[in-house]
Amino acid sequence: MKKELLVFGSNGALGGGVTEVFLTKDYDKIHLFGSRNEIDVLQSNTVFHQIKDLVVEENVEEAFKVISPNKSKLFFLFSTVGGFEGGKKLWDTDLASWEKMMKMNLQSSFLIAKYFSRIVKASAGGSICFTAAYTGAFPEANKAAYGTAKGGLIHFVKLLAEDGREIKLTVNAVAPFIIDTPANRAWMKDADFNSWIKAKEIGEFVHSLFDNFHFINGNIFTFKERLQVEEI
Repeated sequence: MKKELLVFGSNGALGGGVTEVFLTKDYDKIHLFGSRNEIDVLQSNTVFHQIKDLVVEENVEEAFKVISPNKSKLFFLFSTVGGFEGGKKLWDTDLASWEKMMKMNLQSSFLIAKYFSRIVKASAGGSICFTAAYTGAFPEANKAAYGTAKGGLIHFVKLLAEDGREIKLTVNAVAPFIIDTPANRAWMKDADFNSWIKAKEIGEFVHSLFDNFHFINGNIFTFKERLQVEEI
């Protein structure tokens, strides 16, 4: 059975890190969807597709036109798509910020899932993994819009996991607390960077989900703290 992987949000700190891992795995074809290509030399089995705003349904529909469903193929999709905005109490949050977070984190995921599920339905099966957030499961102050949007995504994942059984589609999400990225290091200069999960570690974990997609379904995997284990 051939395996094709789709990575939505392949550029950026998280997207770039997980993509590096995926490129070392046994996928027959890898589709990278992003605003720009950050890989110097693409492998023969890898193709980059430039995408537009994914909160617009026409753009998502257009992106999936490059994928050809087939009953002899399994399809996998990892999405890093989303956005963050915080630092305000609920009563100081304006409607525009609220709607922005809902669109970037929830509406985009709905549209990606909608069109990906149609691919899987016409194929042998597959799996999708979204990027939620720790605060979506464990609410934090000053993150009303972002946390609610990610909480909605978590519920959406569990809902789609139930719907997906009919078409042999499994659905999960990773929910990291803080990812070790240059932006986060600049934002929290005095933090213990070693306790933050690395993008490549997320990539390895997601690949393991896809390797066992037929029985891992409807889970939200939270990553709060990275333990430092010394080698003996």
